[in-house]
This record gives sequence, C-alpha cells and structure tokens, in this order.
Amino acid sequence: MSDGTLATPVGRPTLEEVARVAGVSRATVSRVINGSPRVSPDVLAVVEKAIAELNYVPNRAARSLVARATMSIALVVPEDAHRFFGDPYFADVVQGISDRLDDSDYVLNLQLTHPSSPSEKTRRYLLGGNVDGAIVVSHHSGDHFLASLSRSLPVVFGGRPIGDEAKDSDYYIDVDNRLGAVTGTQHLIDRGRTAIATITGPPDMPASVDREQGWRDALRAAGLSDHRVAHGDFTEAGGIRAALSIIDSYPDVDAIFVASDLMASGALLALEERGLRVPGDVAIVGFDNSKYATRGKVGLTTVAQPAQEMGVVMADTLLRLLAGETPPRVTTLDTHLVVRDST
Repeated sequence: MSDGTLATPVGRPTLEEVARVAGVSRATVSRVINGSPRVSPDVLAVVEKAIAELNYVPNRAARSLVARATMSIALVVPEDAHRFFGDPYFADVVQGISDRLDDSDYVLNLQLTHPSSPSEKTRRYLLGGNVDGAIVVSHHSGDHFLASLSRSLPVVFGGRPIGDEAKDSDYYIDVDNRLGAVTGTQHLIDRGRTAIATITGPPDMPASVDREQGWRDALRAAGLSDHRVAHGDFTEAGGIRAALSIIDSYPDVDAIFVASDLMASGALLALEERGLRVPGDVAIVGFDNSKYATRGKVGLTTVAQPAQEMGVVMADTLLRLLAGETPPRVTTLDTHLVVRDST
C-alpha cells in the first residue's frame, strides 16, 4: 500500500500511477472506475482516495473506444420547438432525467424532430453510433421509425407505444391515463354535472386516446351522453379554439374535462370571453397539475401526474438496460386528483 508520500506527477496522471499509489493492480483500478461490483469496500475506498489525491480524470474517449460506448443518451421528442419549450410537462420530464443522469457518466442530448417523420439527419445520428441509447417522449402513432428504433438501440418510451411498429418487448414508463380521466370526469359527475364535454389531445397520441376513453367510460357508467367532443393539440391556443367550438356546438354544456392543463388554461380564457362563469356555469377539470393550474384567476382542478418522477424512472430504466440488467418492461405510475376552484 502507499506510505502516503506522494510525488508530483509529470503531466496528466495515469491509471498506472493511481494503481501504484493505491497499492493495487491496474485491473483493480479499472474495475473501480467502471463501477464493477467485484471490488470490496476497503479496496474501493483506497482507490478512490488515490484518485482524489492525484486528481486523476479517467480518459472517457479511450474507454469509449474500448467499450464502443459514447457515454451519451438521446432524448428524442417528435415535437416542434414551440411546443417543447412551451409545455411545462417537458420541463418536468427533462428535470427528472437530468437528476438521474447526474449520478452516472452519461450526458443527455436533445433531438427535436418532426411529429410525423424524423429527418434523415436524425436517423443517421441515432443509428450512426453517436449515442448508446435513447429516451423517446411524446411519440405519435405515425412515428414508425421511432417505434422501431428499439430493434437497433436500447430505447425507453415515455408513454405507451401505439401503432403497427410497437412490440411486446418495448420498455415504457407511463401513468394510468384512462383511470386518471375516469377520476377527473367522475369528480364532475359527483358535483352534479350532467352535460360534460371533453377537449382531447391529438388523436394519434396514446395519452390522448386513453384520456378520451376514460372520459367516455365514466360517462357511460353514469348513464350520461359522451357526444360532446372537441379535439385539441395540447397547446393553450388549441384549448381556446376547442372550448369555443364546444360552447357554440353544445350550449347546454355544464362541465369540460380537458386532457391537459395547458389546454384547460385556454378553455378558461374562452369561457371568460363568452361571459360564462367558472364553476357556476361551466366546471373545468384539467390533467397534469402543472404551473398552468394555478396561474390564472381561477385555480384549476386537475389530475396530477408525476412528470418529474417519470423522467427519473425512464432514465433509470435505460441506464439499467445499458448496464446489461433486466429492468421491469412496463412501469405505470399513479395519478391523483387535486381539487381547486374550477369545480
């Protein structure tokens, strides 16, 4: 073992110097740096002390060449920049991913691509050995390339994959969107509302499909009509347009279940413009429990989903895949209702 006398290394410290100071083999130091479990706690402490004393920085480029690893993970979001940066859901997801990757050697890079078909540049990048794995969030049913990406690369999806390319072996993290929508709609029913409309998200997205189905299931179970529907796009402007369409098409509407807080924020603006009181004339329930639920004149009752936790679990699942482990293929997180003034 080292006697504690440390010569000042010339140039950048090497793996061999760490091994000499720690009094262990070069292979042992390599195992410590690569996170191998085949190192005793005592040896781990000695090697880490030597690394700190020498201010040794592992040569990641050399490690990548040997392991054929880039130490990079792609976050692929098939949305335009306005939607990505304007929706707090994405901010929460990215925060969760970043929190989990902080404890690893991996860096995250963002790939925004067209919702219906990724560019050839994106294809070349993802399949060209530039990343070790990918997290795909906000995918659409037309994303055939992204849905099939897991054939060539470790991939974790944020949300249930749909479409012809989805496979039983896909890894994904989701919330129970259908049950969340049932909970939100049932809350409106319990408040005595009987003419309950919905503003859906895009019909080619799994979350939209499941939330609309939950709304229908709750209404049908209560013997209420489920024909009052307007399609939105998960944006505030889309919520305004859809709410105005509902008001004009269904003047008897007394409640709206909205598939996102961002659209619900737009719906509140539309109702105010038409002189309708919330909740007196029309009660509103959103979905997300984002900052938009509390920023307006009326606090929004909403179905809370743990977006940041989803990011953490997505990143953790991918890291486990990259480490050769077998994590749960499907993880479903809970939602819950947060009641505010809008109901």
